[in-house]
Amino acid sequence: MKKLITIAAAMLLVCSAASAQNVLGRLAERAKNAAENAVGKKIENAVTGAIDKAASKKGKNGESTKQNSGNADVVEESVADVAVETAKSDFVQGPVVLFEDNFEGEQVGEFPSRWEVDFGDIQIAKMAGRTVPKFEGEGRIYPLMEKNQENYLPDIFTLEWDMYFADRGTEGEIFGFDIRFDGKEKNSSSRIWYDPDGGYGISWDCSKPGEGTTEGKAENEKSNFKRGGWNHFAVSFNKRAFKIYVNGVRVANVPNMAAPSNFKFEYVNSRNYPYCCISNVRLGQGAVELYERNASDLTAVEKSMQETGKFVTNNILFETGKATLKPESMADIQSVADYMKKNPSVRFEVQGHCDNQGSDKVNDPLSQQRAEAIVAELVKLGVDEWNLRAVGKGSHEPVADNKTEEGRAQNRRVEFIKK
Repeated sequence: MKKLITIAAAMLLVCSAASAQNVLGRLAERAKNAAENAVGKKIENAVTGAIDKAASKKGKNGESTKQNSGNADVVEESVADVAVETAKSDFVQGPVVLFEDNFEGEQVGEFPSRWEVDFGDIQIAKMAGRTVPKFEGEGRIYPLMEKNQENYLPDIFTLEWDMYFADRGTEGEIFGFDIRFDGKEKNSSSRIWYDPDGGYGISWDCSKPGEGTTEGKAENEKSNFKRGGWNHFAVSFNKRAFKIYVNGVRVANVPNMAAPSNFKFEYVNSRNYPYCCISNVRLGQGAVELYERNASDLTAVEKSMQETGKFVTNNILFETGKATLKPESMADIQSVADYMKKNPSVRFEVQGHCDNQGSDKVNDPLSQQRAEAIVAELVKLGVDEWNLRAVGKGSHEPVADNKTEEGRAQNRRVEFIKK
């Protein structure tokens, strides 16, 4: 009897162990499934959140691309926006604003107050939620600049603007819109064309500095246009390289174009397209670097700025006891100006230093006046005055022994320091 009880107990233990193992196995499987579901839910939520964020976010133009959360068209447009944002683009907005106009505050029916007209009828109107200059038929306008109306584009600049494209089935068939870049000797241009029910794109015709032109176009999908809404256009010019961007994606890259002096917008009303208008115009100084250069290509100013954050020179000379620059000083000043114009978003302190010959009562104000004279010359050469600060250090920060002529010569220096 005891033997039977022992056998039965053993069998019960085996069954219990097997049952427990099965239970543990099922629990493990459930845990695994729960973990996988949790991860999947997180991914789903992240994707949904990204799409919703893209759909509802406000772009540079200040308008939401998401109108109704339940509208399938809105979701489709939002996905397109995400694709545009992640597409490779080398556009760098010129940081120094030379001209900017969003046309807010302008009166409907009047001509835009900060612009001039060559011909045509352009009036302020309301279009797709914005106040804009609207072209009624053919017309050409250009910005009123404070300085030199015909020659205001720097050798490195960016130009940006928005345009509205009506959706399919609207009245009017096609329009052409030109961006003219006029130079002292040669002119270049780019044309935007759009048919609500047909083709669309952007073309360019760029004059080379010597002989010949460079022409090209990006049509339909390759142009990256969006139908039925606002499109953002941008141009980048760096000494000779001309690039065009549509909604953040580069569609043109011309390596050699003659430098322009000014720009104009011109509407060619080929088939009565009634929606042509511009918005958010911005002209900036500075742009993406033309090419990455080798260290051996750097100027002395560039190399020093790169390595130490400042440029020190003993070659900027003044008349004795005065703040009048000598002509031989201009070589270094020009080199510094060139560097500063290539880096228009950086601020600099211009320091004037003296040796210890003479009293502080004389040296302190003289060093300040000399620093101010250098700043004034840099401004004449095109450096933004807002980025410059003149500081006279007198003889208070020597770098060499003032007991020797050689030491005093080293102490008579000018320092250009990044801030």
